[in-house]
Amino acid sequence: MSGSQTPAGALTAESMEAAIRGYFAACNSGDIERIARCFEPQAVHYFPPGMYEGPFRGARVIARRWHEAVATLGSFWTVDQVLCEPATRRAVIEWTHFKRVRGVLLRGDEWYRFSARGLIEEIRAYYASPQDGALERLELAGFDYAGRGYPLVPPAEE
Repeated sequence: MSGSQTPAGALTAESMEAAIRGYFAACNSGDIERIARCFEPQAVHYFPPGMYEGPFRGARVIARRWHEAVATLGSFWTVDQVLCEPATRRAVIEWTHFKRVRGVLLRGDEWYRFSARGLIEEIRAYYASPQDGALERLELAGFDYAGRGYPLVPPAEE
């Protein structure tokens, strides 16, 4: 979907997953306009306490913040697992965030709420661990990421 709108009542698990994957592709591009098109104008992206200056509020703010992460940290995100529930317009994903400039890998989950138009109106991010600056791998302890097919290294830069 990548920022396009879905007619009311037409949300499916497939269209929701496509919207999420399109959003991640937009984030990885760093293109502010492309990222912003994935959201309702007044969307909110929540984070754990102490992260950033609080929630990112508004499609353009969200887009600018992810553009900055790509530009300064070499950020690249993957979608690792997706579950969608069209009847309630909710989805949950697991993701990996590679901060390539710092050599850091961060994992987490996000809960999504979609508008009837198929745009993202809310994201709630949960991190696998606190962002401890002394750690290079921020992920669940003891979880077999390799055995379950999760990415362990970032893709080659283009």
